[in-house]
Amino acid sequence: MHIILGDQITEEIKDKYIVLELDHFQITGRDHAVSTYCLVENVPIAELPQADQFRDLHANLIRNYRLGHWKFCEDALEHLIGRWNGEVDSFYHDLSDRVAALRKDHTDPKNWNPTVKI
Repeated sequence: MHIILGDQITEEIKDKYIVLELDHFQITGRDHAVSTYCLVENVPIAELPQADQFRDLHANLIRNYRLGHWKFCEDALEHLIGRWNGEVDSFYHDLSDRVAALRKDHTDPKNWNPTVKI
């Protein structure tokens, strides 16, 4: 999995690879968040017919994470871990850990910021 920082995803890249949005990062000293994406290069042939479904589920996972819908995230992660030839699993496991911690801390989705500060 290759990581791209910024919103400079071109149509050429989108045509060649599966591009998945990951996180937003707020870098100290900057006034705006930076988005990160990954390029999935090796999709198993058996998963190709479902690639659009997995891409949509991933996009909904990110959307629901930012909204604080923890149950949706947990359910989506169960279906996504192991997909994309395992290339995105480290991110999915990290996100699963974050969701579990947010749930354990009873974090109110209305009062939290999903942007990672670095």
